[in-house]
Amino acid sequence: MTATRIGLALAFATLLFVMGCSSTGGGDAMSNIAPDKVVYHINDTGAQAVNALRNIGNHLEVNPKAKIVVVTHAQGVDFLMGGAQDRNGNPYNVVVEELKSQGVTFEVCRITLRNRKLDAKQFLPEVEFVPSGVQRITQLQQREGFAYIRP
Repeated sequence: MTATRIGLALAFATLLFVMGCSSTGGGDAMSNIAPDKVVYHINDTGAQAVNALRNIGNHLEVNPKAKIVVVTHAQGVDFLMGGAQDRNGNPYNVVVEELKSQGVTFEVCRITLRNRKLDAKQFLPEVEFVPSGVQRITQLQQREGFAYIRP
């Protein structure tokens, strides 16, 4: 073999090796994404709810397998109440229902309900109730390995 042929053979072998290393196996690139585990902490509807819902939608767009739990307490529960709207008059329930259909869990603190004299019947049917919002966030982070986001 001449030096040119050896060089071409080495170049071709290198190309095949590099292509093999970067290959996704010919399948869908999204199939290689592991499910993220994230807790979104909302304690102020006015300052956080719109951004949080948008961030969650963006998150699911790039990782539809993500396990997302939204934990709310204090004034952060307000967007999950029936009839709640953002500053522009857009109802929150439409986005909440869509995200719930994609596997997002929305949780409301029962201590907040007690302290604010709210009734569980005032909330959207997509909502789940937890004994304590801050305790739930701690549990998700420490025991279940969830990342923490506070929009």
